[in-house]
Amino acid sequence: MSARSIAQDPADWRTSVAVAALNEQTFIRLVLSGQVGPGAPGSPRWKKVSVRPVLVRGRRCWQFSYFDAARNVVANFTRAKLDKPLADVLAMPFGHVEVQSTAGGLHIRITKKGKVLMSRGKPAPAAAPADLAHNRPKDYLLPPESHGPFLRAIGVADSRGQVRPTMQGKFAQVNEFLRVIDQTIAPLGRGGRTISIVDCGCGSAYLTFAAFHFLRNVRGLDVRVAGIDAKADLVAKCAALQKELGYQELEFSACTIADYAPPGPVDAVLSLHACDTATDEAIARGVQWGSAVILAAPCCQHELHHQLKTELFRPLLRHGILRERLADLLTDAFRAAALRITGYRTAVVEFVSPEHTAKNLLIRAEAGLKPGAAEFIREYQALRDFWQVRPAIEELLGESFRHFLAAD
Repeated sequence: MSARSIAQDPADWRTSVAVAALNEQTFIRLVLSGQVGPGAPGSPRWKKVSVRPVLVRGRRCWQFSYFDAARNVVANFTRAKLDKPLADVLAMPFGHVEVQSTAGGLHIRITKKGKVLMSRGKPAPAAAPADLAHNRPKDYLLPPESHGPFLRAIGVADSRGQVRPTMQGKFAQVNEFLRVIDQTIAPLGRGGRTISIVDCGCGSAYLTFAAFHFLRNVRGLDVRVAGIDAKADLVAKCAALQKELGYQELEFSACTIADYAPPGPVDAVLSLHACDTATDEAIARGVQWGSAVILAAPCCQHELHHQLKTELFRPLLRHGILRERLADLLTDAFRAAALRITGYRTAVVEFVSPEHTAKNLLIRAEAGLKPGAAEFIREYQALRDFWQVRPAIEELLGESFRHFLAAD
């Protein structure tokens, strides 16, 4: 990059960046970072946006990756639909903008007072062309190249050890869930302590097998994992595969979440897309068992849909899709609030990109708060009373939880 910098009108620098990004022969990457202003009301507060060319089904697209503290949202646009998203990111109040190009670099710095400084660089002697690969090698915790036999055994990979096209989404979900497990559950095994995990509503048990394999065979921890599901046929298949793999500390039970009786203390409860109130059941059992960690990614949620009758929000509630989305958000808000009341530090985050599943929220709860905090109780009661609903999580947590509510 040359040292020459010139003051530039904001409209001009945006035009220069757009022209460079649209040049299919030379464009490599656009990176915007370091927001310096509040932005337009209601606009996302992204920490960084990256744009690069990719090939998707043989068509050239521009891939936008939006980053904040908790997620990475990815979207691909063809040239015909590119103008608006490109204009949108260029209008965001970023302080640093950099264009990488085989024709030469472009660097823009915008001060807090709005002064624009632009630097141009000469073409690099051996500038590499843009990498148009859509699916770049990812930093998976269970990469197919080294875990092919295991992934083949559970049906995620084919005979060549490559992830099946139909399993790409599930593979990404499981890997990102494992990343959270590595951060929250793996530390419980320090000092050789055995970790006991229950996967509630395990279904085909991709996560159950992966959690056991990762913690036992990758992290080298002493771990016992139980998968439970009400569907006996699925449990039978999982149990047969468990025997085939020789995973003696992994077991499966055909029963409801409410009926499962663990043989000993439970350190962690998992729930990946257990339907409707099964997520509430998993959370409640985790609290009742005194689990140190509860990780739940909700799926379909219906129990509040028909309870919502607040007159003020009638214009919103008369539309089925808006009612459904609001009910989903409220359901997860009540779950998180109830966990705080029962003594868990709780966060609701996106654990995987929406391109892999629309149900990509994760409720992450770790024990460590004093149960019964008056502040959290008041928040929960105010939200419940405003919407005039009775969340399933309240009933499932039982008398001890109702005692907290009555004591405030």
